[in-house]
Amino acid sequence: MPPVQTPTPPKGATHPGTRAHNERLILGLIRRLGPLPKAEIARQTGLSAQSVSVIIKALEGDGLLSRGKPQRGRIGQPSIPMELAADGAYFLGLSVGRRRLELVLVDFLGEIVDRRQEPVTTPAPDEVLAFARSATSDLTAPLPQARIAGLGIALPGHLWDWPETTAMSDWRHRDLATELSDLPYPVHILNDASAACGAELIFGTADLPRDFLYVFIGHFIGGGLVLDGCLQTGRRGNAAALGSMPVGSPGGPFTQLIDMASLVTLEQLLTPHGTAIPATPTRWTLPPRVVELWLDGAATGLAQALAAATCVVDVDCVVLDGWLPEDLRADLVMRTQAQLDAHPLPGIETPRLRAGAIGPDARALGAASLPLSHRFLVDRTVYPGG
Repeated sequence: MPPVQTPTPPKGATHPGTRAHNERLILGLIRRLGPLPKAEIARQTGLSAQSVSVIIKALEGDGLLSRGKPQRGRIGQPSIPMELAADGAYFLGLSVGRRRLELVLVDFLGEIVDRRQEPVTTPAPDEVLAFARSATSDLTAPLPQARIAGLGIALPGHLWDWPETTAMSDWRHRDLATELSDLPYPVHILNDASAACGAELIFGTADLPRDFLYVFIGHFIGGGLVLDGCLQTGRRGNAAALGSMPVGSPGGPFTQLIDMASLVTLEQLLTPHGTAIPATPTRWTLPPRVVELWLDGAATGLAQALAAATCVVDVDCVVLDGWLPEDLRADLVMRTQAQLDAHPLPGIETPRLRAGAIGPDARALGAASLPLSHRFLVDRTVYPGG
């Protein structure tokens, strides 16, 4: 078995014109590891103590860093850890979902400080635009505009392929980022599952491997692929489009994963029982036999898809998240892992599953992480060309 990869943190640059790079490097390091004293920042980045002091002074002046409580108990002067300032910058994240639109306001620490939601029957372009303009105006009104770094949009791919209404066909010729370009800050857009994966990278746990496959279960199901710590979106933005993967099903030779491991499938199973999926992703009280049927089918489909994906891309683990109560997600992770372990593929390492760290807010938080990445993270830390 090959050795587990050890992430190598990016190092600082010392040649002229690299001040912005080093500022991003230090901000990203503190974001990943938490508050750090200057000496540790210098050790981690390879920058000189003098360079670190100059950069930190500038970041303090810009309101992006603040001084934490002195750390005592060692010989000499107590060290003062530097930490991100929550109000240093704000980011907006718009999530376009099948049943609801949501816009979140996120601070520099990655905490959602406010949000707006609107239920929809089908997310038509003009309706999304109207909500985005109204909600952004409402959420940003109390804030200094200079602190708002941008708006990110998490949008499902190929909305015009949804077999809902003819209104969805309008998406084929619409570009939300362009149509919202009159806003006073940058607008970025990404596939919603890839954005959710980006949230896991930026705001998730520090022990994530450098290579992993990501799965997000919502009304439909999507995925993300991370290689060498960087999100791979593909030439057309369709990388890790797991929902489209063909899998075997009890009712026929093949179907798509979206038909087995999506909440729309659970919704269809609940309809004859006169109940529906609750409006919030907290603990659900649903007919146990229906939930059991859905979990078994979803785990079977996921195991097939993940086994096939692992034959193509050698990843260390699979992160599974979704718009699900925590207990239901944990059950699905356990069942899927059991299916994978029960049917190993010779010559292939069975991937290990783990639950995502973000949960139901992953898509909206991932949308907000787009302007954060473009403005404050080192290139290729998360998004290509970030």
